[in-house]
Amino acid sequence: MDIICENCQSKFKIPDEKVPQGQAFSVACPKCKNKIVVGTRPESAGETKPTPSPSAQPEVEQEKNLIDEVDSDTYDASEKPFDSIEEGAETALLCEPDPDTRTKIESALGNMGYHITEAQAPMEALKQMRFHVFDLVVVNEMFGTQNPDENNVIRYLDRLSMSTRRNIYVALITDRFRTFDNMAAFNKSVNILVNIKNIDEIEKILTRGITDAKAFYRVFREAMTKTGRA
Repeated sequence: MDIICENCQSKFKIPDEKVPQGQAFSVACPKCKNKIVVGTRPESAGETKPTPSPSAQPEVEQEKNLIDEVDSDTYDASEKPFDSIEEGAETALLCEPDPDTRTKIESALGNMGYHITEAQAPMEALKQMRFHVFDLVVVNEMFGTQNPDENNVIRYLDRLSMSTRRNIYVALITDRFRTFDNMAAFNKSVNILVNIKNIDEIEKILTRGITDAKAFYRVFREAMTKTGRA
């Protein structure tokens, strides 16, 4: 099946065997991460649809996941992360399961002037991000998951439009990659990686990374303004 992203006009293919028959599904654009909703594909004449086991089903056919649950949930004002906050204040969401590590990160973010809210579980983090666009998200790759490559907080951020995502600085706490490994950070769709061994230096690491990002996007926005695209 040929897919065209309405956001960036990129074209890509999905193998027919990966496309569920008789039902709509959604995929993320590999270029801009925009969520693309695709209509149904009719079943071929005479084709018998097998009943695969859950583990054999493609991701789009699996049971409703955590992100879909949050997206379909009803509005609840009590889930807002902040009751009120002054204009221009910078906010941070902290998703770290280890109490000692969480305390160190919280102290660093406080020193940096952030208004901080902590999430105890992925569901709580996703609901808070529905109501508020955080300036900074610090998330451990093992937060609420046994598989670091299936982290629901990172998956949720991947589905945001690029115009929203570029305003959120995402730091991933990891024990698999080196701090400042830019290629691995790009692969994980985050702004910076912080190895758990360097957690005592996280304030200095984040300050450097955020400063570089602000300088980059200042040039980017100036270029967009000059070309009439901002």
